[in-house]
Amino acid sequence: MELLDNLALGFDTAFTTGNLLYCFIGVFLGTLVGVLPGVGPTATIAMLLPITFALAPVAALIMLAGIYYGAQYGGSTTAILINMPGESSSAVTAIDGYQMARQGRAGPALATAAIGSFVAGTFATFVLVLFAPPLTKLALEFGPAENFSLLILGLVFSIALAHGSVLKALAMVVTGLLLGLIGTDVFTGTPRFTFDVTQLADGLNFVAVAVGIFGIAEIVRNLENEHDREVAVKHVTGLMPTRADLKQMAAPIVRGTLLGSVLGVLPGGGAILSSFAAYTLEKKLSKTPERFGKGAIEGVAAPESANNAGAQTSFIPMLTLGIPANPVMAMMIGALIIQGITPGPNVATDEPALFWGIIVSMWIGNLMLIMLNLPLVGLWVKMLTIPYYSMFPAILAFCCVGVLSVNNNAFDLYTVSVFGFLGYVLVKLDCEPAPLLLGFVLGPMLEEHLRRAMIISHGNPAVFVERPLSAGLLAVAAIALIVVFLPGVARRREVVFVED
Repeated sequence: MELLDNLALGFDTAFTTGNLLYCFIGVFLGTLVGVLPGVGPTATIAMLLPITFALAPVAALIMLAGIYYGAQYGGSTTAILINMPGESSSAVTAIDGYQMARQGRAGPALATAAIGSFVAGTFATFVLVLFAPPLTKLALEFGPAENFSLLILGLVFSIALAHGSVLKALAMVVTGLLLGLIGTDVFTGTPRFTFDVTQLADGLNFVAVAVGIFGIAEIVRNLENEHDREVAVKHVTGLMPTRADLKQMAAPIVRGTLLGSVLGVLPGGGAILSSFAAYTLEKKLSKTPERFGKGAIEGVAAPESANNAGAQTSFIPMLTLGIPANPVMAMMIGALIIQGITPGPNVATDEPALFWGIIVSMWIGNLMLIMLNLPLVGLWVKMLTIPYYSMFPAILAFCCVGVLSVNNNAFDLYTVSVFGFLGYVLVKLDCEPAPLLLGFVLGPMLEEHLRRAMIISHGNPAVFVERPLSAGLLAVAAIALIVVFLPGVARRREVVFVED
């Protein structure tokens, strides 16, 4: 009965006119940025974070969530039509989707992506409904030691699942943790790492850091990589898959959905990992693996289902534990903090309308996506012809005005510039910025729980291993870190996370 009451509260919250409108805006913008190669949900949410300051908390989070899972679907459009994934988790979809488009089957490929996304999104919403409440109740039993160990586990997973070098990912996390320490010590009130700059007394502005390291850096990188895009199909016709197509895609959609639902919970980019894993699984299970890479519809159905399921189940650790599974979830936590809400298990009890409203809005948003995107395929095709150099001035101005509107502090613009340059340098050095942002968000929380645990234990560090749950979490983190450095695992990571 309690679950039904919670769902009823969620429907009451999500089905208001304002929240439905913001859900629609979110999924529309998400599809739009997914279609435009190179922008992506991370940069878009970073740019739109300042707007959420003026919105009600529920509306803000519903819109940001819609942008995220909408972009997972929108990225498939460019992957299929121009062999250029609009979102990184759609990279695998391009392998067979583009070949289908070249064979005159762009319509069925796009419909397969839409159907797979809707099925996966609906299933992942039910997973959230079933698993979020018990996880929240378990998390409420955590003390400072358990919370510290849980955060350590999250950071280790973000390192293990980051693209490229593990050492570089570790360096990024440590850098993020150090940046998170800038400001005033919450226990003693002593300024630290401020270098006598009064504007740093409250720490670095999260919005400015996120916009700089993702938004501005993406603009510069896309300008550098701008080139002519060849659209495989100018007019998409015949969207409905054949009966044979439906038969071929059914099992891959189910397997991709289940795989993505599990891997999406993992910190570090489960949606991306699940799309690669789903494609590999289908190729191994297929009786005709030679079809993959030449237009196999399973190669579209499985990864699209997996990345959408992974995108939505990544909300589970964010909503229940206050731990971001990826940089987008880190910015969702930032949006909560901007609204004056402390992320963590208390959100479900203190803000039940927000908690359940977001979950129910995901199902509504997925329904909107399938009703919205297929009729607008022609519009998305036309948008692909817009050169990026004509869009970036407006995007840049929007970023600066948005950041300035949060605190009306010109210093934040300098912060954006510095981190924009830093983000671009990190990309050129093959250092993924995502672990840095996760470290920056989790750093203050990690320090707070560490110091609370030490105060309670009178300075005895054994408290972290004497408590069974804390010791277990630290053991899992240590094993994961050791395993990822093994030569065989390191070589396999290079294959799994290869960039197209």
